[in-house]
Amino acid sequence: MTLQLAPWLASSRWPTVPIRFVARLGTGHTPSRQRPEYWQDCDVPWMTLADVGQLRDGTTDVVHTTAEKISDLGLANSSAVKHPAGTVMLSRTASVGFSAIMGVDMATSQDFATWTCSEKLVPRYLLHALRAMAPEFRRIAAGSTHKTIYMPDIEQLRIPLPPLDEQRRIADYLDSETNRLDQLSILRHKQLTALSENLLRVVSSISENAQDAPMVRLGYIARLQSGITVDSSRDLSGDVVTRPYLRVANVQDGSVALDSVTEVTVPRRMAAASTLRPGDVLMTEGGDLDKLGRGTVWRGELPDCLHQNHVFAVRPDPRKLDADYLALATRSMHARIYFESTGVKTTNLASTSSSKIRDFRVPLIGLVEQRATVRRINANIEAIETIRRSINSQISLIGERRQALITAAVTGQIDVSTGRGSLSGNRGSARVGH
Repeated sequence: MTLQLAPWLASSRWPTVPIRFVARLGTGHTPSRQRPEYWQDCDVPWMTLADVGQLRDGTTDVVHTTAEKISDLGLANSSAVKHPAGTVMLSRTASVGFSAIMGVDMATSQDFATWTCSEKLVPRYLLHALRAMAPEFRRIAAGSTHKTIYMPDIEQLRIPLPPLDEQRRIADYLDSETNRLDQLSILRHKQLTALSENLLRVVSSISENAQDAPMVRLGYIARLQSGITVDSSRDLSGDVVTRPYLRVANVQDGSVALDSVTEVTVPRRMAAASTLRPGDVLMTEGGDLDKLGRGTVWRGELPDCLHQNHVFAVRPDPRKLDADYLALATRSMHARIYFESTGVKTTNLASTSSSKIRDFRVPLIGLVEQRATVRRINANIEAIETIRRSINSQISLIGERRQALITAAVTGQIDVSTGRGSLSGNRGSARVGH
């Protein structure tokens, strides 16, 4: 019977084998949390999903420390196993497909598969082979909410198996080349950070033309409209209407996401009191601290649209305040300091209130000056966003090249001694090297 290979292996110039034929397959376990003695005198590093964060960008090859440790007693009274340093591990539940080499002896939770290599397999080569499998992991992972690669599928995973010396050459080559790409990606991310800082400076320049302007309480020059509280027990026997309504999830930083809009049925009078108008500035009651209080202008994208009670609609007095000017003012450093200092903070989120929004001070200049300021700042913002889009595109291309490079090297499509060959996923062939 002909062996059906995974698509990424189809062009391998090396014979392929199940990993378990050349490495001891294992997994991990969690000692009972109901036995406190299992969690005393813990000195065995224990890899769990809490540690996956350090693996997400693919630049960490070796793990030496973990968020938690377990005890020898916990090991002895569970299915957890202390694996030797050099064992290769792969996350297989929830956060699927992240891999690394154990830098010290350690155990793992049941969320990982592990391979302790025999003399026929170089751990660093196996690590790169697992990273070449990214498309395969997406294909075989099961589950709608939390993806899982089940152990029977793990047992069937195959890799190309070149001679040991070639494995080492491939690993050395990929260590060098992926590091070069990673450094380039780090540089691009630093440029994104610098752009964000520049964007804040540009937006905060809103006060340049308002140095002598009064700082006016927002509640004096705008009306704050509250939204609808969803109540399944509400009496809907009278005159009711069904309308789209915005939730917190729809209000993004500087934009409104309308790909998933819910409808609600409410009394007509209630709908009239919570209908959005073009020019309203939307603010959410809660969210990330650094985004708290940022306003987004509603352009009337959906007619007769309502809003949730956790979304405030600030309606500027058109004789005194331009909506786009207000939205920019809420993104300035002055606004960041105000909302971050007055917000109610929890572990991961923060919240504000209608009274704090009304108390926010706006540098009030004339309408003509406001609109000129908006045009000037928006032109600078667009220039920055154009650069940001270009850098994000470059980061994506670097990631694609990294993935293609690993796959090509592991499957023997490039000669790692010269750096020449074909990168699968690229158009035609490419020279791979410095």
